[in-house]
Amino acid sequence: MIVLGSAAAGPRVLARSRVALIDDRDPEAKQPYHAVEFSCVEEAAGRLKGYLEVATAMARAAIETQCAAVAQLGYVPKFIGIVDSAGRRPSSLSSILKSHALIHAAEGDHFRNALSAAAEGQGLAVRRIPARVLEDYAVKQLRLPLESMLDAVNSWGRQVGPPWGADQKKAALLAWTLLTSSAAQAPSP
Repeated sequence: MIVLGSAAAGPRVLARSRVALIDDRDPEAKQPYHAVEFSCVEEAAGRLKGYLEVATAMARAAIETQCAAVAQLGYVPKFIGIVDSAGRRPSSLSSILKSHALIHAAEGDHFRNALSAAAEGQGLAVRRIPARVLEDYAVKQLRLPLESMLDAVNSWGRQVGPPWGADQKKAALLAWTLLTSSAAQAPSP
């Protein structure tokens, strides 16, 4: 999780953290769709609902903590951006369970859905932007050359120190685009 805030000199990183969405006491929770792969659809649906409830509760706690922390700095959280997958979304649980590739895609969506539900529960607007279009979306929203944006994102990484990996860079770029008033009001592409 990367939290950016607007400042007179431009956006600044307010917080950076990892959001735990897996109950360590349940080893199957790490890969919930793998855990139900050979179950009947009804049983799988029930177990997945339970995994999602736990992940959503954990996401809610993390978001509440970050919202409280940035509020103490004088910021009001308004929205959350989620770097989404570019993969196709199957129409049914039955089709997911029949395809190992779809199981992997569904697991990523499972955790992004938990984050989304938790944020919406906190009254935050949610914008999900597919990773494959993020840079183009940022260029359109910020009206800056891509290289300039990436330089700025990399400079934030130097300010906060390691780790500053690809996932943090993408999250920071998405947060920056959402800080602009036009991006915060626009529907997700």
